[in-house]
Amino acid sequence: MRTVIGLLLTLISLATYAGEGPFARKMKKLRVMTYNIHHCNPPSAGAKIEVEAIARVITNEKPDFVALQEVDVNTERSGKGLHQAKELARLTGMHYFFSKAIDHQGGDYGVAVLSRFPIIDSTRLILPIDPVIGGETRTIAAITVEVAKGKKVIFASTHLDLKEPNRLSQSELIINLFKDSTLPVILAGDFNAQPDSKVIGLLDQNFTRSCLDCKPTIPVKEPNRVIDFIMFKPGSTFKSLSTRVIDEQYASDHLPVVAELGITY
Repeated sequence: MRTVIGLLLTLISLATYAGEGPFARKMKKLRVMTYNIHHCNPPSAGAKIEVEAIARVITNEKPDFVALQEVDVNTERSGKGLHQAKELARLTGMHYFFSKAIDHQGGDYGVAVLSRFPIIDSTRLILPIDPVIGGETRTIAAITVEVAKGKKVIFASTHLDLKEPNRLSQSELIINLFKDSTLPVILAGDFNAQPDSKVIGLLDQNFTRSCLDCKPTIPVKEPNRVIDFIMFKPGSTFKSLSTRVIDEQYASDHLPVVAELGITY
């Protein structure tokens, strides 16, 4: 009898490891993009606004999530009545959430997320700025979605400050905001910091980047800096399958990054 039970347990274990059997864990692939869209203004096109150009880049990659930075809503430069996040959602067939950072030219400017999945919950989180050194207000756009039956994740977009002391305090707050999350978290955006910086070193202690040998994302021609990242926590839930920098030199002054993540459930 003991031999039979032992054999059954072994078979169940092997089936589970192979992704089969009643106790097997499933893996779902998620495609994630982060894109600083330069308020939909192609740098070579003067003051022209081309939301369609950004939408084409996104549609070509068919992502499940997109983290957007430098998004205009009803500004003079982009056109009163133009909500760029909403229009990108319409053009790509996705859901959206916008998080304002600052007032700009009679409208709003900030970050946003697009999601292939319906948004269950959303929140705007303000990041700190040292009043002594100053800087623009920065925020996080965070959403909760269900990617599979009973499996929820948080997806967040951010754009850190240009000044390192602010980026460090902002990174510390991000870590504290998500450290106790009971849901898996994907964080993506323009961190204005390179892989060997204190900021990325701090985030690396609490998040896993989708790539360690990441390709440069700025400038779009002959890029030489890596500042746009996709990262996640907890590490046991996600597995990074691939990361690519898309060679799209017209639509923005940043190259978009696309990562494929496997999530087990």
